[in-house]
Amino acid sequence: MQPDVEIGLLEPVPGASEEDAEAVRRMVAKGVLGSLLFRTDDVQAAFERVRTAGADIIQEPTEMPYGVIDCAFRDPSGNHVRIGQELDPASGS
Repeated sequence: MQPDVEIGLLEPVPGASEEDAEAVRRMVAKGVLGSLLFRTDDVQAAFERVRTAGADIIQEPTEMPYGVIDCAFRDPSGNHVRIGQELDPASGS
């Protein structure tokens, strides 16, 4: 837990024309404009909380060849969010 870390999610391009804002929203939804990545000690539990909350699931927890298990979803604004857990190399999981 990091109480000194604050993350704010804002509507894309506040104050822009509706046409420009919609173009940015489409790019965000496609994952073109980057994403958020969080680390956890229990990716399965985090994934279940996200699924239960009704998020748009992109990827269920999957073990990756680079030593993590992670999942991905879109938040209500379309932002691409990943939650990952480092695997213990000694245990193979």
